[in-house]
Amino acid sequence: MALRNMKSLLVAACSLFILFLSNPAKAQHTPENGTAEANHQQPHGEQKEADFNPGDVIMEHIMDNHDFHFADVNGHPISLPLPVILYSPQKGFTAFMSSKFEHGHAAYQGYKLEHGVIHAVKEDGSVDETVHVYDFSITRNVTQMLLSLIVLVVLLLGVAKKYKQQGAKKAPSGFQNAVEPVIIFIRDEVGKSNLGHKYEKYMPYLLTVFFFILIGNIFGLIPGSANVTGNIAFTAVLGTISFVAILISTNKHFWAHVFNFPGVPVPVKIILLFVELLGIFTKPFALIIRLFANMVAGHMIITCLVMMIFIFSKLSIGAGIGFAPVSMAFTVFIYIIEVLVAFIQAFIFTNLTAVFIAQAFEGEHEHAEAHHH
Repeated sequence: MALRNMKSLLVAACSLFILFLSNPAKAQHTPENGTAEANHQQPHGEQKEADFNPGDVIMEHIMDNHDFHFADVNGHPISLPLPVILYSPQKGFTAFMSSKFEHGHAAYQGYKLEHGVIHAVKEDGSVDETVHVYDFSITRNVTQMLLSLIVLVVLLLGVAKKYKQQGAKKAPSGFQNAVEPVIIFIRDEVGKSNLGHKYEKYMPYLLTVFFFILIGNIFGLIPGSANVTGNIAFTAVLGTISFVAILISTNKHFWAHVFNFPGVPVPVKIILLFVELLGIFTKPFALIIRLFANMVAGHMIITCLVMMIFIFSKLSIGAGIGFAPVSMAFTVFIYIIEVLVAFIQAFIFTNLTAVFIAQAFEGEHEHAEAHHH
């Protein structure tokens, strides 16, 4: 709880700090007349510098994109383009590499990339509202999710193969030795403690969810990579799958407690019915928002701390150089915390999923005990 509160406080502080500093920094590099003509007369490099917006940089780092953007050298971006796959009822299927867009500065085959969204454009470059575009591109989130899935399958199948060859008699070694304590921990502290005698039925799903989120969190900490677990669409899919697992685990006793409360007046029953039905849908919502918010918060803090160096540099080169060690020290500190958070959030998502599944068939245990007595 204290760690989460501290992260929230840092996000708010960094955001306010950048908000107050970015305006004077930008104003200091804006021409006095403030006209478009004065901006046009500036050299290309200075125009780039005047248009520096920390908020845009932070959002670019957090949001999805059609390439892996690593850095800019002398105004030229260094990036890894990804395939763009588009379908339009008017134009049909189109596929090409995202480098054709030149980072949003050029149109290609009647399409243009603006703020991460691809639009159909006319010959004059304006957006063509009559053309509907369906984007099936392999974005950086999709690419990194597929890489995480490949790593998950390769590593765990390798461990399973080693167990099959050696059996349980021989002591584990190598990567198997590192994974076994984690598997045992999830089995004992998540599976058995929450699901009781039914834990074996759910262990494949719980282990898959834990390692998939963990690998995604770790990959997201690599500079230049995508923050997949900080994408609401990704966490929404995981939450929906867990929601389906919860509903499949329910029984008549669970639904009887939702729709009927023995000994409760009818008006109160009606109120409790809406509360219980709402509670069913808030469980996956809690899983979705918790993972998404925590992973986005960490990346925002790290990006904000790095951006402060450039903001101070626009006020004064000496201030930027002087603040750089402070910024990097805090960045390394938060980075180490994020490694810990990567494991914690994977565990929390898995543990809460097991808790919600156990609640789905909790009435069955009560009925069995009453029948036994």
